[in-house]
Amino acid sequence: MAELLLGHGAEVSGSDTEEQFYTDAILKNLKIPYAEGFRPENLPAETDLVIYSAAYNPETHPELLAARERGIPLVEYTQALGDLSRDLHATGIAGVHGKTTTTAMAGTVVKDLALPTGVLVGSAVKAFQNRATYFGGDRYFIAETCEYRRNFLAFHPNQLVITTVDADHLDYYRDYADIESAFVEYALKLPQGGKLIYCADDSGASACAAKVSQLRSDLHLVPYGFKASGDFQIVNYRFSPGLHTFQLAGWPSEFHLKVPGVHSVVDGAAAVAAVHGILVDAKGKVTESDIDAIAGALGTFSGSKRRSEILGEQAGVLFADDYGHHPREIKTTLQGFREFYPNRRIIVDFMSHTYTRTQALLPDFAAAFSDADIVILHKIYASAREKVGSVDGRTLYDAVRQQHSQVRYYHELEDAEPDLQKLLQPGDLFITMGAGDNWRLGLTLYNIFGLEKNK
Repeated sequence: MAELLLGHGAEVSGSDTEEQFYTDAILKNLKIPYAEGFRPENLPAETDLVIYSAAYNPETHPELLAARERGIPLVEYTQALGDLSRDLHATGIAGVHGKTTTTAMAGTVVKDLALPTGVLVGSAVKAFQNRATYFGGDRYFIAETCEYRRNFLAFHPNQLVITTVDADHLDYYRDYADIESAFVEYALKLPQGGKLIYCADDSGASACAAKVSQLRSDLHLVPYGFKASGDFQIVNYRFSPGLHTFQLAGWPSEFHLKVPGVHSVVDGAAAVAAVHGILVDAKGKVTESDIDAIAGALGTFSGSKRRSEILGEQAGVLFADDYGHHPREIKTTLQGFREFYPNRRIIVDFMSHTYTRTQALLPDFAAAFSDADIVILHKIYASAREKVGSVDGRTLYDAVRQQHSQVRYYHELEDAEPDLQKLLQPGDLFITMGAGDNWRLGLTLYNIFGLEKNK
């Protein structure tokens, strides 16, 4: 948000916890001043607006209290994002799975095509110099929008992409029907004649689209995927090691992707449909040469941080990291890695995120690791919104062990490190997976094996 506001001409400063994160380097590079720690004096004298994360309570936070005393307006981040979208031709990308990769792909394409677009992704993107945003102009806006606590309802889309609808965030949503209702409500925010782009391969997204079409006959529904009808149906798909090749039914152009998993192909089709909608608004029509340009740009996509991210190979061991923390994401991602690396032994180190999710989806978690040769599990990574639960890491371990013959449990990450140094062999693929902090273990091992290689 700081980078986008800077691009729109605002003077931006801020403050954060003292914990170091990759965003610190980005802020320094952009020359955006920030303070470590929270104090009332961090607020500049000339401040027109304070934007704050939902992680902080305006009733107790020292800077937010000071801003309120000075009469400075306070806006939560999701609302600020919505306000920014209100004045632009905005594309919201939503879905329980796939929204980050789809947004990153669409952003990579609009950057390559030099369209006057701002892009906001929920992860760092290699094409954006490992930033989570790109600012190429203030006419269009593409943003990843989050379903948690219905946060995406603050956004004002001209077109909306729904990748998947699935049961998740069950600490907030009552059940699947409740989360589905949120996506339908979001789609109904589209303006007269707005465009709903949805994944025909996903039963949840398709059901949402069907409900929306019954309520709003003025909207343009655009399906994409292998089961879609129309221009964005995936056809002539083929795979060779390290490369997906496919076409879309509406054009002769051939598309190429070099990232794991057939789900990446589906996300690619969504990104093409989203950029196509922007080009229609900008030019009135889209030509075959435009699609050729989109295809060329999509072919350069090399991933985003913590989404099937390859850290590198050390001493013959390939190290990867992925944010997947839902059983469906785990299963799909591991299938993609198995397809891309058929001759490697796959060892996955998974840390489950939140007690609520682990308990609600325990049978699905147990069955999600079939494409891994060895599974390493740890304690559950708690969140700010829940500290304890009725299940723990060993509950998950017991469930997975019923479905998989090679499962190991180490409560703390550090406990696993010595054994993994002995276990990992040349030719292995080691993947840290989850929304916890076990990525630290992968990075530690990557560096240790690097020292071994350089001896």
